[in-house]
Amino acid sequence: MTRPLRNAGAAPGTPVVAIVGGGYSGAACAYHLALRLPAGGARIVVFEPRAVLGGGLAYDTDEPVHRINVPASRMTLVPEDGDHFQRWLLQSGALADDPEATTSDGHVFARRSAFGRYVSAQLRPLVESGAIEHRRSPVRAVSKTPSGPWRIEAEDGSALAADLVVLATTHPGPQAPAALQRALSGHIRYVPDTTVPGALSAIGVDDRVLVVGTGLTAADVIAALDAGGHRGRITAVSRRGLRSRGHNLAPQDPFGEFADPPARSARALLRRVRRSLAEAEAEGRTWHAVFDRLRGQGGDVWRALLVAERRRIVRFLRPYWDVHRFRIAPQVEAVIERRMAAGTLAFHAAAIAGVARAPDGTVTVDFRPRHGREPFREQFDGVVVTTGPGHASILSSQPFLAGLARAGVLQPDAVGLGIAVDGKSRAIAADGRAEDTFYIAGPLARGTFGELMGLPQVTDHAVFVAELIGQQIEAEAGSRVGGATR
Repeated sequence: MTRPLRNAGAAPGTPVVAIVGGGYSGAACAYHLALRLPAGGARIVVFEPRAVLGGGLAYDTDEPVHRINVPASRMTLVPEDGDHFQRWLLQSGALADDPEATTSDGHVFARRSAFGRYVSAQLRPLVESGAIEHRRSPVRAVSKTPSGPWRIEAEDGSALAADLVVLATTHPGPQAPAALQRALSGHIRYVPDTTVPGALSAIGVDDRVLVVGTGLTAADVIAALDAGGHRGRITAVSRRGLRSRGHNLAPQDPFGEFADPPARSARALLRRVRRSLAEAEAEGRTWHAVFDRLRGQGGDVWRALLVAERRRIVRFLRPYWDVHRFRIAPQVEAVIERRMAAGTLAFHAAAIAGVARAPDGTVTVDFRPRHGREPFREQFDGVVVTTGPGHASILSSQPFLAGLARAGVLQPDAVGLGIAVDGKSRAIAADGRAEDTFYIAGPLARGTFGELMGLPQVTDHAVFVAELIGQQIEAEAGSRVGGATR
């Protein structure tokens, strides 16, 4: 039997906004909504089991080598104040125990945990004042009541009636290749999800390690193993073998034009990118400037494409975009370059063709390289999956999401990146209608909005959703006042 959540002193008739998920997306949305509304304008309740708001999977980490992958001067919760986080780092003393954070040319790549503490520090006064309520319980079920409001049931037995819901839940876990899962389930040195605390603790310093995936998470794993004294051979493999690139920190303006007019097909966009790269090189610029422009105009470019063309980009071009767009911190890049030079790290472009597990725990993997090259076989002591979030399985990743899907409230987007939403980031129900009071904030809306993985874009989207909700609350209040005066 559930017990009702009391109204925490809010005036009768005060609208209730429930935000499910208090990682960065949910925390940013709550922060900007609380600042936008007048005191008492709404009751904002964030469901997040972690002790503080704002960390989530990305920033709630104790691993010291996990660093933000852009300079601190480009990270902020406050879009109009680009130096907000960097000033906090200096004022709070957060860099005192992190001498490696600052590069030789003065750029700061802080630990990801520092950014989590920064976001939490911004929300703390709002939580303490009651402007934001933090409910430390996972959500068990979300349903629409016959009278209109949403019912949020938490695992601690409480329930909340909410006028508006913002879904800002975490990324789903990675999807390991089926062959690995079948052969290695239960293996002590098989790590299917690196976000689990202590995930790498069973791997010995001399173990031969297979890392499945070659992007940002793989780079983090390699750096973490190295920091822990690992000296064995690491083999990183993905279908294309592309590894995340590093930064060019020399000043240069974004280069190229991709939105005026926008390309209408994946092929046309690829031609334009290649042409811009050649032009940039001729002017002495690096590829970073081209991708910085493309990132800035990404939303406009994405929205101009038909769904079929978006699917082509996801299928054929996304891996190339990811390794250029999501760059690794110089500290992590240095580890990778050193290990490769020493011969203890190799990257391969290959598919996993077979997996066998010996009684002593040794894992034998058969690889099928790209472009018809000769198959090869290697043996490993441990296997780590770093393939990234399985966004296509989001609606089966948590029971309350599966319940909303069964009820027809949520459906996957047409591109396979998350949840279907309209241009106002409202969930599109199974019958094609937009749910006026159910919003999606964060990366799960990127099937419609495009680039929503980088922090600046996630912040802008959180502000966008908060602004829409604020306008909706004000319009409802105005209509009530207007009706009362007739």
